[in-house]
Amino acid sequence: MHIIKLCVGVSSVEELAEWRAQRRAQGLGRPDGLNVHRTRMMPKKADEIIGQGSLYWVISGVIRCRQVIAGLEAATDAEGRTCCNILLEPELIRTTPYPRRPFQGWRYLLPKDAPPDLGRPGEETPPEGMAEELAQLGLI
Repeated sequence: MHIIKLCVGVSSVEELAEWRAQRRAQGLGRPDGLNVHRTRMMPKKADEIIGQGSLYWVISGVIRCRQVIAGLEAATDAEGRTCCNILLEPELIRTTPYPRRPFQGWRYLLPKDAPPDLGRPGEETPPEGMAEELAQLGLI
């Protein structure tokens, strides 16, 4: 089981990677190197997600990448409300671009509905715009 979420305020995979690097440089990362994304609701299917699933990022209306979910932590925000920290492996894995309409919060994503990874290890991936055009033509 996977999770899909909008990546608000980010326009490309490269921008997301830069933003993550800036937070680490500012000392805002975790000592174990995992990225943290805070969301309001704890997934009820946590056992099916942790260590097996990924967070698929929708950037500018298109699923463009994913991060492996290493864990889920119950947390409390600054106002005292309960929330969930999604602990993510730092590697951003580019996926075949799939268009996705806007939605609020996060949604479950079944493995059969998840886009395949783009390229294989050591293989060059096409630039973001080109990958999107190739996907629209059904070539990737």
